[in-house]
Amino acid sequence: MNIRFKDRIDAGLQLASRLEYLKDDLLILSIPRGGVVVGDVIAKRLNAELDVICPRKLGALNNPELAIGAIMHDGTFILNNDIIRFLSIPESYIREEMERKKNESLNRVMKFRGNSIYNLESKSIILVDDGVATGATALVAAKWLRKYPLKRLIIAIPVGPPDTLNRLKEYGDVISVLMPYDFSAVGEFYDDFSEVTDDMVLSILKG
Repeated sequence: MNIRFKDRIDAGLQLASRLEYLKDDLLILSIPRGGVVVGDVIAKRLNAELDVICPRKLGALNNPELAIGAIMHDGTFILNNDIIRFLSIPESYIREEMERKKNESLNRVMKFRGNSIYNLESKSIILVDDGVATGATALVAAKWLRKYPLKRLIIAIPVGPPDTLNRLKEYGDVISVLMPYDFSAVGEFYDDFSEVTDDMVLSILKG
């Protein structure tokens, strides 16, 4: 039987039920766009604050959908050196892509929250997305969060392949609902995986 979520709200409810044991003062940090829908559900169920962080995928030369890494608004990055070597991607391209995507990340942070200053010291953070495949954006977000002296970091992901979810465990506790071995794309585990727009994200963040 292929277990699926009805939509991102259903995914958020199922994750929230696995997080209700937490008694901390929580901050939900969601990755736009789809992760904000999931994170909003969790924030409401746990009576927690909702905010966003905006990692951006670094795309391969001539194949922007293939992640060769990811970067944050402050320049924190990860690279998939195996793919970079396999495709012989020039260092000059990587530098240009990193600069472009760092600026893109900062622009999105400013658009969604108005500033790039985060007060995260001693906070209990739940990092949320609507699913992971390679996990590049979630991994760089977790790496960036670990720069702060957090109280704890929980990474809440509805669905992702075991190898990616295991890599995320290097940064914090991972809570997931589905961990399929026959994984090809996040959307295949949702009945409704329709696009979330920037306007929808802004509307959610405004409450």
